[in-house]
Amino acid sequence: MPVISAPHAFNEGHLYVDLEPVLGCRLYLKCEGFNFAGSIKLKAANEMVEAAEREGLLTADSILVESSSGNLGVALSMIAASKGYRFLCVTDSRCNLSTRLLMEALGSDVHIVADLDANGGFLGKRIDYVRDLCASDERYVWLSQYTNAGNWRAHYRTTAPEIAGHFPRLDVLFIGAGTTGTLMGCARYFRQWHRPVRIVAVDSVGSVAFGGEPGRRMIPGLGMSMRPPLLDESYVDEVIRVEEADTIRTCHRLARRGFLFGGSTGTVVSGATDWLARHDTRGLTAVAIAPDLGERYLDTIYQTNWLQDLYGEDLLDSEEVPAPSRRAVNRDRRGEH
Repeated sequence: MPVISAPHAFNEGHLYVDLEPVLGCRLYLKCEGFNFAGSIKLKAANEMVEAAEREGLLTADSILVESSSGNLGVALSMIAASKGYRFLCVTDSRCNLSTRLLMEALGSDVHIVADLDANGGFLGKRIDYVRDLCASDERYVWLSQYTNAGNWRAHYRTTAPEIAGHFPRLDVLFIGAGTTGTLMGCARYFRQWHRPVRIVAVDSVGSVAFGGEPGRRMIPGLGMSMRPPLLDESYVDEVIRVEEADTIRTCHRLARRGFLFGGSTGTVVSGATDWLARHDTRGLTAVAIAPDLGERYLDTIYQTNWLQDLYGEDLLDSEEVPAPSRRAVNRDRRGEH
């Protein structure tokens, strides 16, 4: 095992779960939650902070500020604590309580936005708050995960090559869409690879990232209430939108087999299993990316009262996850690879 002196120096990127015994379909799940930040967001946070340091944007007096639904906030809290920076996370009421407490335990300040934006989400109001803060005090440095190229470059340099090294015959890759940093980094890498890889983006119903009508979204992580500035749809072959009820059922199904994952992972796995059920998977190598683990969701998607209040008492009645109805957008661009 390595000996480290900084928490961001450790990140296990080579762990995969074979989900066939659990789900009955051939799917490998890349687990990104085994680091001190607990999620894939550590990669983007580290890339963006180091770039800001190289460019001289961060000084001893700087105060990092970022809008985050949770996981990036934790990653930046950890890095800021390690490097001696102050950090303010601007989040909203959907942020899990355990996530907020974790950021505060690491010494960060947390501001919660309560007002909705024009699309019925909180993102627009969170960004407005950050912009006003930066305009009022030059000490604040906003990394802007939504527009920062370091967000996707982190996954171009790390996540995608890790997958390619384990699965040289990869056919299809399922990636959750939030800021689309992971999606764009991996898609750009595999566009240049030695064989075509179908890139399937998995989004939440109610998100407007790929168009469509905005709707209620209670699970933080995936989905956006605005079009992600980093998104280039020419790299995406297909989009699957998953209902939150199916996300929760999938999380509980995995938990019944001992795998406690977060809401983003439940969404990606739900979308992937639906896609695989509709396609001929003989000889197909399929990988999905699990952004985080489930401990931070114990008071939400794994809490009975929370589930019943929002989704009704019958949500988890079935022991098996039903074949859900999903809306898929096909973009057959395999010839462009």
